[in-house]
Formats: sequence, structure tokens, C-alpha cells
Amino acid sequence: MNFSFKEIVTATMVLFAVIDIVGSIPIIIDLRNKVGHIQSEKASIVSAVIMIAFLFIGESLLTLIGIDVNSFAVAGSFVLFFLALEMILGVRLYKDDAPETASVVPLAFPLIAGAGSMTTILSLKAEFDTINIIIAIVLNVIFVYGVLKSSRKLEKMFGKGGLAVIRKVFGIVLMAIAIKLFASNIQGLLHHG
Repeated sequence: MNFSFKEIVTATMVLFAVIDIVGSIPIIIDLRNKVGHIQSEKASIVSAVIMIAFLFIGESLLTLIGIDVNSFAVAGSFVLFFLALEMILGVRLYKDDAPETASVVPLAFPLIAGAGSMTTILSLKAEFDTINIIIAIVLNVIFVYGVLKSSRKLEKMFGKGGLAVIRKVFGIVLMAIAIKLFASNIQGLLHHG
């Protein structure tokens, strides 16, 4: 067990940027307006379970299907890129059927524990100790839970305009993460090719 405060902080920050729950506030509010109620506890627990499970079985799962981490990361980067485009341009690319209750889909997956988070977790696993990544995941999920619980208050606090600005800023951050993810993994793909 190699506890490392620095690793925990770094992993937490990276996951925080990828999960981007603050940038997702408008999506959460949107969902809540559509569905009327968000099961914050359920969404948080499910996303934590998905992420921690993926940390342990992700790589073997991918190997089983015959996908390498690089391909998965490149696919993840596309998902993130389009999500970022939505945020920046204010368009809807993902036209999902309105969910009954917004807890597992689309909140826990793919909003919180989506392709981006999964890919990030696998990339972190290559560099950091598992225990530190688990702590980072748990810290993020606690924060996510807080945001889900107080999304109504946050909406009032920032107002429509404020949230739109936050969303665009985070969209650009997310796009940068997507491009970095793509760039760092496409080389691995090409070398394998």
C-alpha cells in the first residue's frame, strides 16, 4: 500500500476535470426538469462502483474483447470531444429518449463514469498506485454527490447566464483533454498497427 498524497491530489484533479460535474450542472438541471427528480445517492454509488470495478477489471475486460487500451482511449476521446462540442456550441448531439428517473443512465453512466473516466482510470493505473486512484475516485464521487444534491441551489446562484459561461469554459477544457487523450493514444495505436 503506497499512499501518496501527491498521487491522490493529481489523480483527483485529473478525474475531476474529466468527470466535469460542475460543467455538467446544466445537463443535471436539464435532466431534473425533464424527470422531476434525481436520485443523487443511487447515481453516486453506481458511478463509484462502475469506476472502481473498471479500475480492477478494465484492462482484462478490454483484452477479453480484443481491444487494447489505446483503442479504448481513442474511442473515449471522440466521446469527450463531441460532449465538449455540445457544451461549447450549445447543440444537442445525443438525442436520448427522456429517461424515467435520471440516476443510472445517463447520470452514473455515461455522465459521471463514462468513457472519459474509464479511459482516465486506465491511464492513471499505468502511473499511480491503485489505492491512491481509489481514494481519488471516492473523493470525486463525494463531490459529485454534493453537486447533484445542491444542483437547484447552484442553478439559482449562477443563474442561466453564469451556467452557460461555466459550461463553455469547461467545454473547452474537456475538448483539450479529449485532444490530449487522442494525441497520446493515437501514437500507441499507430505503433501497434
